[in-house]
Amino acid sequence: MPEAAAAGQPVKDPLPARGTLFGFDFGLARIGVASGELETGHASPLATLREESNDARFAAIARLIAEWRPVALVVGLPSHLDGREHELTARCRRFANQLHGRFALPVFMVDERLSSVAAEAELADAGVRGWRERKAVLDAAAARLILQTFLDGNRHANP
Repeated sequence: MPEAAAAGQPVKDPLPARGTLFGFDFGLARIGVASGELETGHASPLATLREESNDARFAAIARLIAEWRPVALVVGLPSHLDGREHELTARCRRFANQLHGRFALPVFMVDERLSSVAAEAELADAGVRGWRERKAVLDAAAARLILQTFLDGNRHANP
């Protein structure tokens, strides 16, 4: 499975010039999902999945994939600021492998250090003031940042 670094290293497998991508911010309680377009290079928050069981989570993802038909998936890979693996790093890799196995789509991984912190700051700047209101959309906003990092580092948009 290809891995793209936050520094913008191009991925090894070529992607088409056009098509939808999904970005995921994996968490034990919630999974943020974002959609983005290769042609425009723009990502947007899509949904926050709150299903408790693994089967229910993948069923929800399957419904989104059937509706949007993405050409590839991007999963945020957490690590500590110094680059050491995070407690969730192995779980995120497993999630990425499961996505690839279940949906037969290319899956890329992107360093997601501080994506949730940055997403929370963006939401506060956008006027989403209360913690409860921000929490409801935080994971999808973090997924957007993860996917935007991938898009920015892999210039597939047409000039």
